[in-house]
Amino acid sequence: MVGESKSSPREIQNYLGRISGPLLDRIDLHVEVPQVKFREISGDRTGEASAEIRKRVIAARQHQQKRFAHKPKITCNARIGPKELKEFCALDDTTKELLKMAMTELNFSARAYDRILKVARTIADLAGSENILSEHISEAIQYRSLDRQLWT
Repeated sequence: MVGESKSSPREIQNYLGRISGPLLDRIDLHVEVPQVKFREISGDRTGEASAEIRKRVIAARQHQQKRFAHKPKITCNARIGPKELKEFCALDDTTKELLKMAMTELNFSARAYDRILKVARTIADLAGSENILSEHISEAIQYRSLDRQLWT
C-alpha cells in the first residue's frame, strides 16, 4: 500500500473486523511500518550493518541447533511444541508476572501466549542471553500489540 489510506476509520474498522482472531493468532509478528521519508533514506545511515545482523542471526541459529540436538523434530524456536515450552522457555517469577499481566490486560489467547514465548526465546538468543528476561518478553509482547490496537 503506497501513501495514506483514503478510507474512513469506520471503513477500516469494518474491514479489519472481517479478519478473525484465530487467523491473527497465527501471525507471530505484527509490526506497523510507517512510510519512510526520502531525506531519511537518502542521508547517512547510522543503523547496524547487515553483516553484523547476519552474524547475530547465524550465532542464534547455531545456539538453537545445539539446544535442540536431542529433539530431532525441533530445528528452531518456531518449532517448539506446547510440551517443550516449559523446558525451553522457562521464566523467572518477575518475568512470568509480566507476561500474566499482558495476557490479562490485552486479552491474548493461549495461542498468542505460546507465540510470545517462542518470539521471546528468539529475542533472547539474538541478544546472546541463555535465559528469557523481562525485556525479551516485553519486546515480544509489543510485536503482538498491533492487532489489539486495530482489531479491538
